[in-house]
Amino acid sequence: MSKAPPKGRAKPKVPYKRYFDTDNAAADGDTAGLQPVKLKRKNQQNVVGEFIRMQTQSKASKPLRPNKVKAEATDPDEARKSHVPPELLAKYSRGEKVEARGVKTRHFKEQQERKEVYLDYATEQAARTELLLQETAGQLGADEGEITAEYRQEQIAANVDLQSASKHFQLKLEFGPYTMRYSKNGRHLLLGGRRGHVAAFDWVTKKLHCEFNVMESVADVQWLHVPTMYAVAQKSWVYFYDKKGTELHCVKRLTNVNRLDFLPYHFLLAAGNSAGYASWLDVSMGELVGNFNTGLGDIRLLRHNPSNGVLCVGGSRGVVSMWSPKVREPLAKLLCHSTAMTAMTVDPKGLHLVTAGLDRNVKVWDIRMLNDQPLALFRLRLPANELDVSQRGMLALSQGNYMETYTDLLSGGGTGDRTKLPYLRQRCDAFVHGLRFCPYEDVLGLSTAKGFHSVLVPGSGEPNYDALEDNPYETSKQRREHEVHALLEKIPPELITLDPNEITGVDAPTLQEKIDAKRQLFHLKPPAIRMNSRRKMKGRGGTAKASRNKQIVKDTKRKEFIAEVRQAKKSVIKQHSSSKELAGDSKPKPPRSVLDRFKPKPQKKHKT
Repeated sequence: MSKAPPKGRAKPKVPYKRYFDTDNAAADGDTAGLQPVKLKRKNQQNVVGEFIRMQTQSKASKPLRPNKVKAEATDPDEARKSHVPPELLAKYSRGEKVEARGVKTRHFKEQQERKEVYLDYATEQAARTELLLQETAGQLGADEGEITAEYRQEQIAANVDLQSASKHFQLKLEFGPYTMRYSKNGRHLLLGGRRGHVAAFDWVTKKLHCEFNVMESVADVQWLHVPTMYAVAQKSWVYFYDKKGTELHCVKRLTNVNRLDFLPYHFLLAAGNSAGYASWLDVSMGELVGNFNTGLGDIRLLRHNPSNGVLCVGGSRGVVSMWSPKVREPLAKLLCHSTAMTAMTVDPKGLHLVTAGLDRNVKVWDIRMLNDQPLALFRLRLPANELDVSQRGMLALSQGNYMETYTDLLSGGGTGDRTKLPYLRQRCDAFVHGLRFCPYEDVLGLSTAKGFHSVLVPGSGEPNYDALEDNPYETSKQRREHEVHALLEKIPPELITLDPNEITGVDAPTLQEKIDAKRQLFHLKPPAIRMNSRRKMKGRGGTAKASRNKQIVKDTKRKEFIAEVRQAKKSVIKQHSSSKELAGDSKPKPPRSVLDRFKPKPQKKHKT
């Protein structure tokens, strides 16, 4: 009789059988004959059937070296897309490559090679952006039997679009004669009348920013680094105003100023006064970085070179002198005319200098080479009193109340040469006192004794602009960001030189400087030694002991100096003798022997 299990105790659980446990498997057909499966690696499995390969993201291949086309590229569209004209690559090139052979370590050599690949890629991408520049500069074309100089502004305005026609206008003002300036992006206009009238406005939309009278004479006006601040050269001092006409500052160190100019990349306001002083004011710090007398007398002609920041000053002797704020002597002088100069300008690229004199000639000079012969000559009937060059190389000049423009700066011509006629002519209602091309617009501004004229000159402005450099449509936020970036990239005034590439070189001593330094080693005198003995209490020492200690220190220093000079002399002599031996000038010395002690000594030459 079996014993029954006690109530309330659970039966022991029997583990479930898996399909590969065949020891006690049931004999039915579903689970009979099953064997355990041993997993194998993929390369050891014998799988029969078709695979379905899922498309995954392929690993990015390394970019090829720029300016090289794949050899296996057979698609003509791909080959045409990868081709970049060599003239565009040369335009955006960043200079010659750095040879990696001079780099010693392998790590830095590979780093330099990668950097050159990145620079080539950046050059190619910059050259490809030419495809995005769809705007082209056009010019007037005359029919048979006509010349463009016969066209009047009313005819040009009637045959262009409405937006361009609205840029031709005239302002009649009462406080002239006037001077004028366009802002760097070409959107804002600043006018200053000799009898105190100052006005700033957006000349495209004709929206007036401010207009007031300073109640004293105004010699010149100039925009600063942003179109919300400008400088006015008044009777005694230079004043700064904001966009609303509020006085910000009075610079009393700039007195009796005749001409103003602004260097945007250096944040320098350049001024020339009636006493012949040239001054540079750093508007970011409010400090004068340069102020000295040029010795040229009353400065009436003043322009800066946009390529290197050098200030060009014209004088009454027909000489143009070039100045830097950290050098009190002119960097260069160029004799341009045999008579007094009447006008002067520098083209926006900083390549050419254009001057005019009382000899009724306008000359174009290469400002980089400073040759004694001009590149082009314009002969006029009257002396030119104002000059300016556009972004596309057009020349505009005025003779009294008469204005002419020429398409090519280097072509020559003039009213005295009938074979080369001007591009456009314009007669104003009064004497022209100011003349400037508007950046990025086909517009020429003329300020006269009775107001202002805006003249259409097709083909004068650059049609494509860089929004990161000059944006005519920038917002207030973009203007603030641009001002911050410009301050961070500000160029110090010490770098203003004739050759801006001098900073890339190394100041290595010349051969003459090395020779002079070696000669000075034989004529050095020991430096004066100043010993300040500390004060002691009374009875702790006397003057005799202090003087003896000073003499001991002086003798020790003198001996050290003499020893250093002797060592330097020996090194110089040894280096000189070794160089001679390498050159083969000296005879080889015979090998020394033990018996040399018995040789007769050379007799000393007695002085007579």
